[in-house]
Amino acid sequence: MFARLALCSHLPPRNRLSNIHPASIRTFSQNKFSLPRPHGKSFVHRSELKQAKRIVVKLGSAVVTRGDECGLALGRLASIVEQVAVLQNQGREMMIVTSGAVAFGRQRLRHEILLSQSVRQALHSGQNQLKEMSVPVLEARACAAAGQSGLMALYEAMFTQYSTCTAQILVTNLDFHDEQKRRNLNSTLHELLRMNIVPIINTNDAVVPPPVPNSDLQGVNVISIKDNDSLAARLSVEMKADLLIALSDVEGLYDSPPGTDDAKLIDIFYPGDQQSVKYGSKSRVGIGGMEAKVKAALWALQGGTSVVIASGTHPKVTGHVITDIMEGKKVGTFFSEVKPAGPTVEQQTEMARHAGRTLASLHPEQRGEIICCLAELLTEKKEEILSANKRDLELAAASGRMSQPMINRLSLSTAKLNSLAIGLRQLAVSSRDSVGRVLRRTRVANNLELEQITVPIGVLLVIFESRPDCLPQVSALAIASGNALLLKGGSEASNTNKILHQLTQEALSIHGVTDAIQLVSTREEVEDLCRLDKLIDLIIPRGSSQLVRNIQRAAKGIPVLGHSEGVCHVYIDQDASIDKAIDVVRDSKCDYPAACNAMETLLIHRDLLRTPIFDQLIDMLRTEHVKIHAGPKFASYLTFSPSEVMSLRTEYGDLECCIEVVDSMQDAVDHIHKYGSSHTDVIVTESEETAEQFLQQVDSACVFWNSSSRFADGYRFGLGAEVGISTARIHARGPVGLEGLLTTKWVLRGEGHTVADFSEQGSMKYLHENIPVPQGSFS
Repeated sequence: MFARLALCSHLPPRNRLSNIHPASIRTFSQNKFSLPRPHGKSFVHRSELKQAKRIVVKLGSAVVTRGDECGLALGRLASIVEQVAVLQNQGREMMIVTSGAVAFGRQRLRHEILLSQSVRQALHSGQNQLKEMSVPVLEARACAAAGQSGLMALYEAMFTQYSTCTAQILVTNLDFHDEQKRRNLNSTLHELLRMNIVPIINTNDAVVPPPVPNSDLQGVNVISIKDNDSLAARLSVEMKADLLIALSDVEGLYDSPPGTDDAKLIDIFYPGDQQSVKYGSKSRVGIGGMEAKVKAALWALQGGTSVVIASGTHPKVTGHVITDIMEGKKVGTFFSEVKPAGPTVEQQTEMARHAGRTLASLHPEQRGEIICCLAELLTEKKEEILSANKRDLELAAASGRMSQPMINRLSLSTAKLNSLAIGLRQLAVSSRDSVGRVLRRTRVANNLELEQITVPIGVLLVIFESRPDCLPQVSALAIASGNALLLKGGSEASNTNKILHQLTQEALSIHGVTDAIQLVSTREEVEDLCRLDKLIDLIIPRGSSQLVRNIQRAAKGIPVLGHSEGVCHVYIDQDASIDKAIDVVRDSKCDYPAACNAMETLLIHRDLLRTPIFDQLIDMLRTEHVKIHAGPKFASYLTFSPSEVMSLRTEYGDLECCIEVVDSMQDAVDHIHKYGSSHTDVIVTESEETAEQFLQQVDSACVFWNSSSRFADGYRFGLGAEVGISTARIHARGPVGLEGLLTTKWVLRGEGHTVADFSEQGSMKYLHENIPVPQGSFS
């Protein structure tokens, strides 16, 4: 027995599933940026922003000042300084264009005036007069003069905490329009950047004249410094900055004033889109407004500097807004000169929702016809599908970055396509009584009847790795349930996904609902898609446990249906049949080790140690090249044991498993509850009483007796297809098929009934009678 275990423990491990790690501030701060690019052309996509080396951060008045406009927002300022310092210490060249001198000066002057007035009044009028003190209107230039030194001292103190030096530069229009002064300013800034010093630039508000309306911002060589927006734009172009980040008190640019009905945040703004934007009033402080910011941003963009306008005041994002922008996340509005050919993901979602409502209104037979058409196309076009899949497999092999289990998931075959087609036809027949089915009917009162009927959830977002066969499966389920669908597949299967989506849209076109299923092919990050809470109703991740966990963390306000891990157990009871035990364990572990329903831990009753059933199980695992890890209790029984398991909660996803010893069936149940993932757990025994206790007590989505854990699958359950397996406690659990993609709504039919009719003085009484619902009844 020990020789068998030694052989198993030394089998070479196979590559495990590659994990997708979420971008975060901590990981970002450890990564170095790419080599600087030649200036003159702005970045086309957000993902390129991480290449930016020279960056200007513009802090608007509303960001720097408190809500009462008298003093600085120290907490916000500190978090922004920290982000700038982190980027500076990575080797980037950071510049800050700041407001706040007037507000800081106003605070100081108000304090001095109040103090002076209180002393005089205390001497001449008595304490009872103090409440009548008033502060005169303070002239802005005087406030700026009083506040500039204090503002700079504050920045210097904050940056010193990160071992970063700063320097103050005050400018006016003349410094840019006078050629000699412009060269001097340029030289000074370059020298400061060379010495790793952060220049902090502001307009010299102590001497600058009040701003007047003008018609500048029309060309690359003409711009007046009338506010810090125009200053930041001019400075960015002058210094050939790669990126200008303009922080304000709004999330970005909206197509109409924020707060108005139907106002939508613009993710990417293109120079030709100015006419589609309706501007509102300016912020509570400062002299600019969103229109001024957009003009300045477009001027900088024309000069070769990329621009992002974002919120620097939102308490949930201020602490990481700059680093999020640098990571390419969807924050604020990104200005780009190159407009993509296709629709944005937001537009795709709206198109899908509109077409999805039409899909839901089709007759069940029509939705079934679409699914049957897709099944036919899968077999008719199999050569084209397999050719595209071959290109993906060749690219995956050439990259060398994918593990063998991931490549196995990526691979399609004629058998797989035929199996898919059979499942789709099965679904087309079984789904005809899904949408609009009456679940309950109640007579509330005479001529007042209430129905509860099934309806689609709305817009689904399915994110999947590697497995292109997921696309037709999920598409068919969405069609059958009348849901709109957004699909985001991995880039490793892009060729296969593209042709499968084309075939899906071809099938949808027979009833005019082509747009109901959209494939997101833009370079959208998964985390960004998870933020579309106003557009997407349910997210279904299909992939590695790391992908699912990332999506569960990233989803804000959108429910996620799925499971993060598939730590499945097979328990071999003392009354187990040798043949059944070997067959079930072999199939559960070796049929498809990368699947989420594959066995990861084998639990063995202690009375079976040193028996033929145990020896034959070890022999079988060795023959199948399964590497064994010993659990703590199992290791204690052995003098020479396999490598001890690092964690009893491990999902290997490969030909590896853990073996652990338990004292009884109840001990096995307790182990499963402590270390399992509530996915699928199995007992192998000939004792019906023991089996029934196990089936009753184990609190998992799927619990089996004398059958492989691999049966936990929508197709094998007769659901036709599945969108995944859920270990959640509400809505849907286990393999999620058609029923899991439906919700309900209540329909009330009356004849002018009012609640007042049922009051004490009313003429009607509640009946609340259940009305029988015939099978197959539709609303």
